[in-house]
Amino acid sequence: MLRTALRNVFAHKARLLMTVLAVMLGVAFVSGTLVFTSTISDAYQKSSEKGYSNVDLAIEPPAGGDSGPPRRRPGGQDRLTQATLDKARELPGAQSASGSVTGFTALADKHGKLVGEGWQTTGGNYDSGRNGKAEDARYPMRNGRAPHGSDEVAIDSATAKRVGFEIGDTARMSVNGPVLKQRVVGIFTTDDGNVAAGGTLVLFDTPTAQRLFALPGQYDQITLKAADGTSQAELKSQAEKIIPKGADAVTGKKLAADQSEAIKKGMSGMQTAMLVFAGISLFVGIFIIANTFTMLVAQRTKELALLRAVGAGRRQVTRSVLIEALVVGTVAAVGGMAAGVGIGAALRSLMGRFGATVPDGPLVVDATAIGASLATGIVVTVLAAWLPARKAAKIPPVAAMSSVHAAATTRSLVIRNTIGALLAGAGTALVLYGAGMDDRDTAKIPLSAGAATLLIGVFVLTPLLSRPLIAAAAPFMRIFGVSGKLARQNSVRNPRRTAATASALMIGLTLITGLTVIAGSVQQAVEKLATDSLKADYTVSMANQTPLSSGVERKLTRDDQVESLSPMRNSPARVGSSTEYLTGVKGETISDLTDMPFVSGGWDGLSGNKAVVDKETAKEKGWKTGSAFPVTFEDGKKARMTVSGVYEGNEMIRGIMLDTGTLDPHMKQLSSMQVMVKTKDGASDSVKASLEKALGSNPAVLVQDEKDVTESIAKIFTLMLNMLYGLLAMAVIVAVLGVVNTLAMSVFERSQEIGMLRAIGLDRRGIKRMVRLESLVISLFGGVLGIGLGIFFGWAAGKVVGLSLSTYSLVLPWDRIGIFLGLAAVVGMLAALWPARRAAKLNMLTAIKTE
Repeated sequence: MLRTALRNVFAHKARLLMTVLAVMLGVAFVSGTLVFTSTISDAYQKSSEKGYSNVDLAIEPPAGGDSGPPRRRPGGQDRLTQATLDKARELPGAQSASGSVTGFTALADKHGKLVGEGWQTTGGNYDSGRNGKAEDARYPMRNGRAPHGSDEVAIDSATAKRVGFEIGDTARMSVNGPVLKQRVVGIFTTDDGNVAAGGTLVLFDTPTAQRLFALPGQYDQITLKAADGTSQAELKSQAEKIIPKGADAVTGKKLAADQSEAIKKGMSGMQTAMLVFAGISLFVGIFIIANTFTMLVAQRTKELALLRAVGAGRRQVTRSVLIEALVVGTVAAVGGMAAGVGIGAALRSLMGRFGATVPDGPLVVDATAIGASLATGIVVTVLAAWLPARKAAKIPPVAAMSSVHAAATTRSLVIRNTIGALLAGAGTALVLYGAGMDDRDTAKIPLSAGAATLLIGVFVLTPLLSRPLIAAAAPFMRIFGVSGKLARQNSVRNPRRTAATASALMIGLTLITGLTVIAGSVQQAVEKLATDSLKADYTVSMANQTPLSSGVERKLTRDDQVESLSPMRNSPARVGSSTEYLTGVKGETISDLTDMPFVSGGWDGLSGNKAVVDKETAKEKGWKTGSAFPVTFEDGKKARMTVSGVYEGNEMIRGIMLDTGTLDPHMKQLSSMQVMVKTKDGASDSVKASLEKALGSNPAVLVQDEKDVTESIAKIFTLMLNMLYGLLAMAVIVAVLGVVNTLAMSVFERSQEIGMLRAIGLDRRGIKRMVRLESLVISLFGGVLGIGLGIFFGWAAGKVVGLSLSTYSLVLPWDRIGIFLGLAAVVGMLAALWPARRAAKLNMLTAIKTE
């Protein structure tokens, strides 16, 4: 039986080729995903370890409260002092010690545009030691020298190469205030992870960095290099005696390990997302593999019956088919793993093409990738072949030889349709239940379970659905005469095979359509949110979404073309028994800049102890217009506020709002999250350019009109959709192979019939047209089902999204839906090229004699 199974594999090489390709593609996606994520993760980890090669110990500042100095780090951490650094340098086990201070630094390119990725554009200090002449081991200079003085900087080599900076150039940058014009005196190399990811790093001398990011004599971190013969543990023991109360001493090994773990966690999300799509591809592949083996077994029914007649048992027949599947799965898995290594290398290369820089490192093909690839390909193929193998073994030899087994019994069809109807009904009920829930997190469970159940139910019901849906294409098929009529009849002759083929394409288009509907609806909702909430012509904010300097507001106030403006400040406060953020706005101008509908009251008279609140907060607190509530401000002073209006809040504007004249005296540091601006001449390119110029063409400050906001939102969703389309394209490719496979098998099965058609007058062109139209009908059938399910799932998921996005409404992108349906048609036409050509080339006499 083993020899028989192996001979069958080699005897049906052409018929099994498509199955091998289908499995190989799915395995390649899994393998490529694992290789890519392992390579990137390993490169960042090695870079991280290298970055800590000169650090044996780091002293971290204490987690302070509100007693910290101005400009303390986010999260309220106090900084370390020069005294602590001096003590660290005197430790017997320390070879050297240096202090570092960092912060956001927006660097402009030679055209004035922001370089890097916003929050990854950082600045720091080059520590030249006590005498100002030492070298900072963290930043070896490639060209030039270290910065000295407030007007000099050094720039990382990756940024210098990308932008074209050279020694002696003047670089424009900003921290959180005015534009700085600095002379580039050095270009250095670094293993900083932010730089590796495409960000920038600008180094000042220590006094300048402290003035910009902290206060004189303060550091964010102190790092130590151990002297020869001193271990990291010994150095830590010495340092713990001199560090401030609450500060922490962390060894270099632990720092590297912590960063490596953080990188692993960060990469795990990407790996999980990509593996989900790999699973989708394999899920689609299972249908194709099962379909292929079902047809192969059906074609060999008489052969298997003969084996049974000469003494082979049921288990032996089953094993022979499973052995074939094992051989096919092994070959495909090995080929897929090899292809996956190439995919992993290509993905890494593509990251560079898209502007993301990855640290240098080898391609990592670990045991996990190899084991998962081989197991996936082999297990999926064997499991997919098990059902047809078991079914073949159950056919009595006499029934198989007389072909009475060929038609499915009425009972089996009734059972299948009943199970499919129950699954589809249960899935639909779960989806509708999840869509109607008020809690977004709770709704995800029934929604996802219902979607999976409905998808399986529709797959089981597809043979039943194929007849009426394909019958609807009859008027179109009549245009093509006899070929069209034959194609329609052929496509419903074996509903199970047609259903399995169409289901592969259905699943891919379901996902693509659903994601497109959700993304398009969310994009429009966010755009509507921005346009409905604001009447301002421009919003001014920091590129990295950090607080905006009050100097920006003062400059805009002095600008002649500005008609009105209002900042939006945030300040923590105690409101009753809970901590809330108060939002400060200008009471006299806010009504000209926003368009918020009020339930009661309004913006009028927003001054003194008056405040307006959004409806949700008012409901939660039990407030209404005229209600009074106690407030303890950021500086500890108390007041009693009165609600003068309740408005309909949204995701952009909500919370407790009061006049800046009331809030500003209580803020420790006057800054705004954004400034809304209305100009005399409205929004235009010239006005925008004038405002940017008035702000010093500051790369750290974004001046955005409604169009800019819309484009930035559209850019995010377009990028996300393109990534999803690229990943889901694998499922569609696998579906194409499934259609090709089915048609090729169908042509083989119908060789005698095709020969007879040729004999009675149907020419080769008519045969080709028949096969192509059959493929087109099957593909469009799968496309219609997929698009219908995708719209339904998109609607249901949108109901959940709408719980947290008030302006959400379903948007059906008819243009893209039309493209998807056209894509299904193209898939059918392309998939039919080879089978149609093969059918037309059959010798009619040889074909008629085929059994």
